[in-house]
Amino acid sequence: MAMKADEIFELYYQDVYRYLLSCCRDASLAEELAAEVFLEAVRSLGRFRGDSHVKTWLFSIARHRWLKYLERKKINPPAESLTELLVDPGKNPEQIFGDRELADRIQQLLSSESERSQTIVNLRLDGYSFYDIAQKLGISESSARVIDCRTRAKLREILKKEGFSHD
Repeated sequence: MAMKADEIFELYYQDVYRYLLSCCRDASLAEELAAEVFLEAVRSLGRFRGDSHVKTWLFSIARHRWLKYLERKKINPPAESLTELLVDPGKNPEQIFGDRELADRIQQLLSSESERSQTIVNLRLDGYSFYDIAQKLGISESSARVIDCRTRAKLREILKKEGFSHD
């Protein structure tokens, strides 16, 4: 059964808004981008083939909208997204991201992991749920969670040994 645009909006607006808010940290910008996401979704609903979950599709549109916004404003996408995934979110941004070297090192460490681990961590960064990741990779949801957790723990441990500790 095909969903109607108003049903999609009703079910997923808050999730898309929260995702965009986590990207931009600006409520009014997140609202504006979310509106653009749903406008684009309504326009392309007829072309949605159902190869993924509707929420996954919307998050993909949201991520592209966010990246387009950054491009228009000539802002480089923040490497902090990956850094944030690995370090204590209670720290203020200056404490965590003061040194670009950390973000670069995290990217380098992640690239040395298995393709599956990289894919899972990157999909999580893109806002995908473990359910959607499991469906996409043909693994169980718990396997996706375990791989993500182990990969992040391994990267944190290496960073700690290298002096990037956030304790």
